[in-house]
Amino acid sequence: MNNELNLKLREAVARFWSSRETQAQKQGAVSGVRDAGARAAVTGGSQMDGFVELVRDLLEDSGVNKPLIYCERCVELPGWFRPEKKWDLLVVVEGCLIAAIEFKSQVGSFGNNYNNRTEEALGSAVDLWAAYREGAFKPSARPWLGYMMLLEEAPNSTRPVKAQEPHFKVFEEFKAASYARRYEILLTKLVRERLYDATCFLMSNSSDGLRGEYREPLPELSFTNFITSLMAKAIALKKTQ
Repeated sequence: MNNELNLKLREAVARFWSSRETQAQKQGAVSGVRDAGARAAVTGGSQMDGFVELVRDLLEDSGVNKPLIYCERCVELPGWFRPEKKWDLLVVVEGCLIAAIEFKSQVGSFGNNYNNRTEEALGSAVDLWAAYREGAFKPSARPWLGYMMLLEEAPNSTRPVKAQEPHFKVFEEFKAASYARRYEILLTKLVRERLYDATCFLMSNSSDGLRGEYREPLPELSFTNFITSLMAKAIALKKTQ
């Protein structure tokens, strides 16, 4: 990763943690009552906006016009198992779906939220590809699908977790895998099963993260790989315009 891109990614990480801190403080100041635990920050939303804007800017730099990139409004796509789903970023050019991306994070509540994030990631992809198969996005060629996750690096996310096996054995890679390792497995398999074209996995903690510090546990899931894959799609689009 070049220095300029690394700096921009660090800025997005710092903005993520700063946004959570600010939202938690504002909620308590306005209502006088804070949600339990980290929920005070979670209910504020928009923590991943820095990452969304970074990817949007990189797409613009590659030649995709801003009016063709949707981040806040008009981000619904039809599904096969439900009427529609909101994505975090879409690229739509002349009635063709070019790319759709999800940006997710998890801070605390690792047990419950890991399962929720897994189901969301799988469900969103399966629903979109079924809709694509049934012609929902005609005349689009196969769109590019991406998923980005930032996980809090904390003792409860990095320590081994015992898998529950009351009837059948889990696959070997999940045995004693931490929640961080489970996310690595999930995001790797999502790409290898061709449910997503690229995924990105970052880890950061609340103190160092305010200074933009982050870690990429697996090179395969790095931001560089993620954005390189997306830029290849954008450059191919530009050549056909």
